[in-house]
Amino acid sequence: MGNKVLVVEDDPNLLETLKYNLKKESYDVVTASDGEQALEVARKEKPDLILLDIMLPKLSGFEVCRILRKEMTSPILMLTAKADETDKIVGLEIGADDYVTKPFSMRELIARTRAMLRRTQIMETQPTEEKPIRIGNIRVDIGRHQASLLNAILDLKPKEFDLLVFLAKNKGLVFNREQLLEKVWGYDYAGDTRTVDVHIRWLRQKIETDPGNPKYLVTVRGTGYKLEG
Repeated sequence: MGNKVLVVEDDPNLLETLKYNLKKESYDVVTASDGEQALEVARKEKPDLILLDIMLPKLSGFEVCRILRKEMTSPILMLTAKADETDKIVGLEIGADDYVTKPFSMRELIARTRAMLRRTQIMETQPTEEKPIRIGNIRVDIGRHQASLLNAILDLKPKEFDLLVFLAKNKGLVFNREQLLEKVWGYDYAGDTRTVDVHIRWLRQKIETDPGNPKYLVTVRGTGYKLEG
């Protein structure tokens, strides 16, 4: 079997559909139907990726995500039936890597799953002996998976760190949202670029003295973003 995927969904029909389609793609699938069971299975199985519904019995998907993000770095793709932008932002804020809104096509979900796992594998196989990158007062230590500002360790979510590493390695180069989705999230198709904007904003809040007037992570109007300093 391939990578292990944990599917957390309380709708039995959707759960079985997801399980069936993921197994067809040769993934090792484990499941949970409520929040408490999700924590138990995740801790036991240590999945490579978690598909996590927001609306769950016992513990919400938000709470499950918040707890698991403190315990593991496995990518979390949240499944939400709500089109409310607030729900999506909250999910990203507590550590989810991305989200899909129901109803979604199975093709899209499989593509997202494949991309997130591929990107994780690429990051894990990168040389750990790379020298830390310095951008002004920012130090990015790829081998230790750690970044600091003025020697103070930054509390970065996994995807925030990935974004910082990519931009630091390409200092001075401008990337649009679609390019960042491809390079950092691994999506080779048109995804939701708001995910990029949210992570850019949060990263600025952690590395900039004045996030409203950024010194390092700057916007090139009409083009995209770059890291300089």
